[in-house]
Amino acid sequence: MNDKSIKLQAFMSRAGIASRRASEKLIEDKKVFVNDRPAHIGQRIDASKDVVVVNGRTIASQEKFRYFLLNKPVGYVSTTSDELKRKTVLNLIPKEIKERLYPVGRLDVESEGLLLLTNDGELAQKLTHPSYKVKKTYHVVVKGTPTFKALNHLRNGVKLKDGFTKRAQVDVILKDEGETTLEITISEGRNRQIRRMLERVGYDTIRLVRIAMGPLDLEMIEDGNFAELNDTQIVELKNI
Repeated sequence: MNDKSIKLQAFMSRAGIASRRASEKLIEDKKVFVNDRPAHIGQRIDASKDVVVVNGRTIASQEKFRYFLLNKPVGYVSTTSDELKRKTVLNLIPKEIKERLYPVGRLDVESEGLLLLTNDGELAQKLTHPSYKVKKTYHVVVKGTPTFKALNHLRNGVKLKDGFTKRAQVDVILKDEGETTLEITISEGRNRQIRRMLERVGYDTIRLVRIAMGPLDLEMIEDGNFAELNDTQIVELKNI
């Protein structure tokens, strides 16, 4: 075997095209060609000489990885496109940035805060894989004042339709005029998890803001703005 060879889906992931699983879907859908021939799952390539084309675009073997931290506003979906023609987080990124970026994880359209955008598919897969248990912290405003019992329920695990949640860190940080602000840290990434957890213990979410993920936080990034990660932040992220 050529010691320079690499699995096609791994090459696509490293080039920032998509995660390995999504790359396999592209291959299955006949949207990937190697040297003008349709690719197949498990195919190995020599990145130094084989020509890979995805959706009509030739993929460079050494595409520069870039990492951006976005403060997502309410009203934007955390996808690269939307069938309902809603605004996506990529609408907030200037066209001068040519790299094909993907959001790492998701915030639902009503939620706001920290969202990482990158073309580094391998790192994106690592950060979202359950085995790495990357911590995510949220400030959540709810109606009313959660009881001690409800708070402990959130901390110890809540039974949802897709199973029990893992232990969470939950602290009350503000009480004001019939509303309570909680700081909640979880190491999972289920769909609308925080909202569902709170609903399960009897509280409606008024506002949900992600303030941190792993070593990253919003710092001074204003709503709707973004900043490119510096070298120190990138190293910290990769060392999770």
